[in-house]
Amino acid sequence: MNLSDSQTAASVPRRVSAMEAVLTHLRGAVERGEYAIGDKLPSEAELCRTLEVSRPVLREALRALQTLGLTTSKTGKGTFVIASTVEDPTFGDYSAGDLLEVRRHVEIPIAGYAAVRRTPENLDHLNHILDRMERETDLTAWVAMDTLFHLSVAEAAQNPVFRRVIEEIRDALARQSAFLTRLADRREQSNREHRLIVEALADGSAHDAVEAMTHHLDRVENTLSAIVRSPASGGAAEA
Repeated sequence: MNLSDSQTAASVPRRVSAMEAVLTHLRGAVERGEYAIGDKLPSEAELCRTLEVSRPVLREALRALQTLGLTTSKTGKGTFVIASTVEDPTFGDYSAGDLLEVRRHVEIPIAGYAAVRRTPENLDHLNHILDRMERETDLTAWVAMDTLFHLSVAEAAQNPVFRRVIEEIRDALARQSAFLTRLADRREQSNREHRLIVEALADGSAHDAVEAMTHHLDRVENTLSAIVRSPASGGAAEA
């Protein structure tokens, strides 16, 4: 089975990465009970050989499987199944549900305050970040700028407590951003949503800024929900 070059079975085929194909295959095997709770997955060497993918690709898929809450990794022992269905992904220390709840209560009002308090320097900085994000092709660099963008919006609200809150969840934001980008190709859409936020800040409209941030977080939630409820099939996608 070669999962290194696959497409989804959607009406308009979307080319998916090798990691996504491997993840979907392993998730399907777990959800169908081919690996029961408590079972150990085959070794990395065996999975690489069976699925015909490189070790870095496999390891990325295994990390995503753990984020989905289906497995846990034990140092020196391997990867073990701990659940048969996906419920709430975890990003670092926080579950996706808890993270999104806090983001709605913090980042939406932050956007409103930022619209009326931002300085010209804040706007220049945010536009500079967006320009870099729109040109960036490296996922790791883009994710770092994504979290910097949200931190910079908090700075524009001119309240140091807001910045501290975003700093506290920054690692979780980065993990979530990387996860959604790898599995749902969110980069271009996220860039557009960020641009709308900055335009609202530039206009000084608290109402528009709140709406733009709300829309952004709605899209994040919808994408996460689609991943969680996505039915897993045996082969993930057709080669």
